[in-house]
Amino acid sequence: MPVKVSVVIPVYNPGKYIDPCIDSLLRQTLPAGEFEVLFVNDGSTDDTRERLEKLAGEHPHFRVITIPNSGWPGKPRNIGVDEAKGEYVQFVDQDDYLASGALERLYAMGHRNGSDIVIGKVASNFRGVPHGVFKKNREKCTLRDAPLYDSLTPHKMFRTEFLRENGIAYPEGKRRLEDQLYMMQAYFPAKVVSILGDYTCYYYSRRDDGQNAGSAKIVPSGYYGNLREVLDVVVENTEPGAFRDMLLRRFYRVEMIGRLSEPAVLKYAPEYLDEMCDAVQDLASDFMDDGVHDGLGPVLRLRSTLLRNNDRQGLVRISRFAASVKAAARLEGFAWRPDGKIDLTISGRLVHGDDQAPLTLLRRDGRYFLHPGITEGLLPEGELLDVTDDMNGFSAELALRNRETAVEWSCPAQFTARVEELGDDVCEVVLHGSGQIGSEATGGRGRVSRGFWDVWVPLRGLGLVRKARLGADRDPAVDADCLPASLGSPARAVIPYFTDPHGNITLDVARRAKKLAEYLEGRPVRRSPGSGPTELRLDLFTGSSTASSATTLVLSPADGADGPTHQLRTTLRPTEGRAHLTVPERAPGVAPGTWKLSVRLDGDKNPAFHLCEVTVDKGGRITVSQSLPVIDAGIMHGITTKRRKAKLRRALRAVGGPIVRRLPAKGRKRARRLAARITG
Repeated sequence: MPVKVSVVIPVYNPGKYIDPCIDSLLRQTLPAGEFEVLFVNDGSTDDTRERLEKLAGEHPHFRVITIPNSGWPGKPRNIGVDEAKGEYVQFVDQDDYLASGALERLYAMGHRNGSDIVIGKVASNFRGVPHGVFKKNREKCTLRDAPLYDSLTPHKMFRTEFLRENGIAYPEGKRRLEDQLYMMQAYFPAKVVSILGDYTCYYYSRRDDGQNAGSAKIVPSGYYGNLREVLDVVVENTEPGAFRDMLLRRFYRVEMIGRLSEPAVLKYAPEYLDEMCDAVQDLASDFMDDGVHDGLGPVLRLRSTLLRNNDRQGLVRISRFAASVKAAARLEGFAWRPDGKIDLTISGRLVHGDDQAPLTLLRRDGRYFLHPGITEGLLPEGELLDVTDDMNGFSAELALRNRETAVEWSCPAQFTARVEELGDDVCEVVLHGSGQIGSEATGGRGRVSRGFWDVWVPLRGLGLVRKARLGADRDPAVDADCLPASLGSPARAVIPYFTDPHGNITLDVARRAKKLAEYLEGRPVRRSPGSGPTELRLDLFTGSSTASSATTLVLSPADGADGPTHQLRTTLRPTEGRAHLTVPERAPGVAPGTWKLSVRLDGDKNPAFHLCEVTVDKGGRITVSQSLPVIDAGIMHGITTKRRKAKLRRALRAVGGPIVRRLPAKGRKRARRLAARITG
């Protein structure tokens, strides 16, 4: 069988940190006969070689190639590509790991599109992730119509012949920014790049010994000498103009100005700051002209001006101010939707300083300027930083992030920026909007995994990007609306709660730690009116796709004394947006008297949720306490009407179905229209 994918892993003294990587490769859904794993052992001095060779002996699709130590991953990756038998090559680092379906999904996308490069969604618990790249699936794109330049790590899938035909290879030996060089050399000739954004494929993992690649302090002369090679590739493959400026601006913003910004620059010793500024200025004078400078956001533009003016202490001062800038978000409203999503109403702003003062602007003659209190001493006296043309750059987003795996999902949201007056021509920009978060499958994405899912609001403005947790500042009415829920099929508990002590909103999905009984405590339980089996309506939200689930009722002594308990089976059913359960009419073998009725919502090992008191007569008949409030008449009428129509539909299908099926086509159509009118 042809090999579809060759996974290339440079290895050097990984110790225990390679275990998750190996485990993830053994769990791939792509059949073992359709991919190979190439461990390129870069002269490890521990037991790595023996361990990997033993592994290869147990798994024929694993291979080990041992080379003398080169000291850097470039040569092992090149050797892996040379040795690869697969149609595609996937690079993985020894301390990272793949999702189980990664190879199968990435290969399928690449194969159907004839892709040269396939980029899978990534997650990281320690390094920045370009979430904008993964907002949606892109079957076919290029460097010109997608923000590929924001994803310059090599942990992607490459068509093997594409790499060979274009001579794309890593520089060998110790150096910096080799990934950026490799990726830019690959992006320019790539005719088709695909992005898999609805499935997290690759996980970067923080090592507890702090030895992740790229964590060492940079030497400015070497680092920026290597960056010059990357910029040369950009210039060689573009014409002067907006496209070239956009690409150069990305490197100016991240690797150059970014390293003269907070938090790093605030920790530099004076002599190291001088080294960094010298190296950056040398490169900026050769590549970063006015076209690059003018396209920066206001704060970045100010930093660039300070760099051009050689005001090194000015760079430190603006970084000290920018370090105090935070995003502030207020939760104005929370509402469950019938489809199981949550509508959130939000406002957000940028604030600064210990007192979280608004980030203010000055309005003069119809123009907007960064408040002079911010730029004082950084610009010539009397000069202001005009931000009028940048006002449309204020924006906000909404995201769900798993606290443990760092998987992040962008959520649909719309925000409008409003200028709000503070007096004396001073104003601020406030973003008002709404969005939806949800735990269930949506937009091609599957159900989110079990865990804690925190709600984040990223805010952009004036060239700054800040993220805020949501909920600590909220409308008082929100708490009552944050019902626990049972969602999906099979049904899972989804519990919105506010963290202690910070008060930020989080979704506990599938009982990661929170329990339904705890969050239903104090919320009303209502009963159905009239005779017949009693239904209880819990204040547990259910959506249109929530499945019914079997559960257990518990009868225990009403006085709380030790004594026998009895269990009865029932079903939790979604009914008009809440969970209903039916109390059995009889409890055989239960002694007559008053009993406490509870329901197990969190499994047999956790406390049951108290529903009400019931009486059991000598014949075992159960009567629910009449002190329990009754279900709202309007809701009950709706429930009764729907059930009556559903019963009628079932009867019509049972009785009339065989007859209708024997009618001619026109007759069947008329019969179905008549049935629809009868059943509503």
